[in-house]
Amino acid sequence: MAENYLQLDADQIVATVDTLAKRIGERFPSAGLTKVCDQLLTVARQAKVRSDAIARPIWSIRILTLGIVIVIAMGILFGVTLKKIKPPDATISAAEFIQVLEAGFNATVLTGASLLFLFTLDTRIKRRRCLQAIHELRALAHIIDMHQLTKDPERILVPGGDTASSPKRNMTPFLLNRYLDYCSEMLALVGKIAALYVQNFADADSVGAVNDLEDLTAGLARKVWQKIMVLQSGPPLEPPQTESPPASPTAIAAEGAPPHPPGGVSPVPEAERPAATSLGAALRNKVSK
Repeated sequence: MAENYLQLDADQIVATVDTLAKRIGERFPSAGLTKVCDQLLTVARQAKVRSDAIARPIWSIRILTLGIVIVIAMGILFGVTLKKIKPPDATISAAEFIQVLEAGFNATVLTGASLLFLFTLDTRIKRRRCLQAIHELRALAHIIDMHQLTKDPERILVPGGDTASSPKRNMTPFLLNRYLDYCSEMLALVGKIAALYVQNFADADSVGAVNDLEDLTAGLARKVWQKIMVLQSGPPLEPPQTESPPASPTAIAAEGAPPHPPGGVSPVPEAERPAATSLGAALRNKVSK
């Protein structure tokens, strides 16, 4: 079966959240973010069922609406029939005509409002369910943002004095980078779960609520990525292994090798020095005499 790339796949979203929950649990088994991602996984599984229910018509409401429409149509037909059998020479006064006109106008307005209420009842029930689910996701997005609130990369790059109420510095730069990246992934998945509800339910209010939620998660993720950029602008997250530095002259001398002089020129042994020239020897003999 070919995959459809024009619609979100609820099963794939649930699988992605499940994998993310495992990754966070393996990296931070005792962190609160792990529990938040487990809750996000539960919400994603519920969203799959809820979105399918929202996409389906509520047949009980539609059957009830159809029955009421039939009753109203029968009443209108009965009124038309009574008008047809009315004696043609019957006359009514102006006051009676106004009363009949007012009653007919009120009946028409009430009938139209009732039909509008019944025809939109299915949509309004789905809209309420969708907005409740989106509100739940909005609260979850704020909870994710609360978990990354105190994860400040500057406290790692520029260490300073802490107070008794300062957050604990228990993460290396690499772990903090992974923590913030997990938060950004969770925020992105919150928006994708919300999009499931309006994928097959094109209600203007619901689509607007989903767009607002996606703007919220994008703004929160932008703050997280600003922290990641600050963190990556510092020293390497995992410094590479460096080779051992070259031995100092003192160490070489300790091992028995002749040390080099400060100028970098090695002294030549007496036996290896070149013999003096005859001119130099003659000058030295003359001076000695």
